[in-house]
Amino acid sequence: MSDLYFRLVNTPVGKTAAQSLGLPAPVPLKRLKRTDQPFIEGDVLIGAANGGKTMATLGSILSASAATLHHASGNNRLADSPKAGNKARPLDLGSEISQTFSALIFDATGLKGPGDLRALYDFFHPTIKKLGGNARVLVIGQNPASCRKAPQAAAQRALEGFVRSVGKEIGKKGSTANLLWIAPGAEKQLDSSVRFFLSTRSAYVSGQVVKIGKSDPAPATNPVAPLTGKVALVTGASRGIGAAIAETLARDGATVIGLDIPPATEELEKVTGAINGKALACDITDGKAPKLVGDFLEEHFGGVDLVIHNAGITRDKTLGNMPEHFWDMTIAVNLTAEELIDEELMRRELLRENGRIVCISSISGIAGNFGQTNYATAKCGVIGYVEAMARQVKNGITINAVAPGFIETRMTAAMPITIREAGRRMNSLSQGGQPVDVAETIAWYCSPASNGVNGNVVRVCGQSLIGK
Repeated sequence: MSDLYFRLVNTPVGKTAAQSLGLPAPVPLKRLKRTDQPFIEGDVLIGAANGGKTMATLGSILSASAATLHHASGNNRLADSPKAGNKARPLDLGSEISQTFSALIFDATGLKGPGDLRALYDFFHPTIKKLGGNARVLVIGQNPASCRKAPQAAAQRALEGFVRSVGKEIGKKGSTANLLWIAPGAEKQLDSSVRFFLSTRSAYVSGQVVKIGKSDPAPATNPVAPLTGKVALVTGASRGIGAAIAETLARDGATVIGLDIPPATEELEKVTGAINGKALACDITDGKAPKLVGDFLEEHFGGVDLVIHNAGITRDKTLGNMPEHFWDMTIAVNLTAEELIDEELMRRELLRENGRIVCISSISGIAGNFGQTNYATAKCGVIGYVEAMARQVKNGITINAVAPGFIETRMTAAMPITIREAGRRMNSLSQGGQPVDVAETIAWYCSPASNGVNGNVVRVCGQSLIGK
């Protein structure tokens, strides 16, 4: 649905009116236009607290980009910044800065205690106002759970509060801030996540923390079509977010099986036909559904590489007024069905080595929502399921979740206008997201190079002002 307010404030008259009245003035977000588009362009500044462990890796990733790379200089607390490599030009932070940066990247893995946090100020204070529109802030830290000493864990955990706050400060420019926490020795697993969070693919992802673990080296892939040769199952694929997921995975090279309920067959076949995929009409709450799905995948493809549990429903009522079938159906579709399908596929070894499972949670599952006790219960259960399964999966398989906020779909278009407008504005970017924003995040999870990303729940919400 068209956002009339968004269009109005991006006219000269509307922009002036919004500024004079102190109203939100959301900036148009730049999204991916072509698959061979560089992941980052323009001037990029990189810096490190002393003892940083990822500078050489970051320098190597960024040196392969279309960006003009600079490293911080002129500050003793940032003395390790030149480790970004020879392609990075020194930039004295004590002098006048003329550049407008498309990204600020900081290696904070060397922080060992609260006193070291001053390095954040030293790097960002003179540069944050030089950040352009639709720009990126990316901080790399060490997972606090891996820190042996409490002061180090405190400093590393502090990065979360810093990044979330920075995201809220720069959101008015359409810019985002995110944090990658790596496990010891996981530096080589940074590539896909750095590329995603610096790119236009992550336009609606801000204030997020991603944990990256150590894993086997990622296989070489075609950067334009990294999912070539992969088979993907997408449930709820007939429209909205599900259709966008199917289209995005197909764009990246995957063969997609779209699944939806029988009454949606016509819409489903239009989606899968346009991407040379296959349609599977199935009610996932049917007791026979897991076997039917497994049989279909085995017969047509011999297995599956990517399983995207997108199917979901809402049946909203306050708890005291909720009929029991509203409760039962919402739990069955949003939580139980995906568990049973996964169990069937793994029992029959149909989910291949280095496979990916992605589940859809929701902001409602994190923050709760009036009249959605059933939906919030199911979507929070998805988070528990992902976190537990991440400790159990083997053979290079990963499982992660996305938690969408306000996404422009038929469902949100049907909301009362006051609730719809509040949903659009109550995030750092002051606008609703698009189905493709969820799809791009899932495509990042599914990349063969994301093998160190496991057990995460990333909100695709423009950094919603509710929840955490």
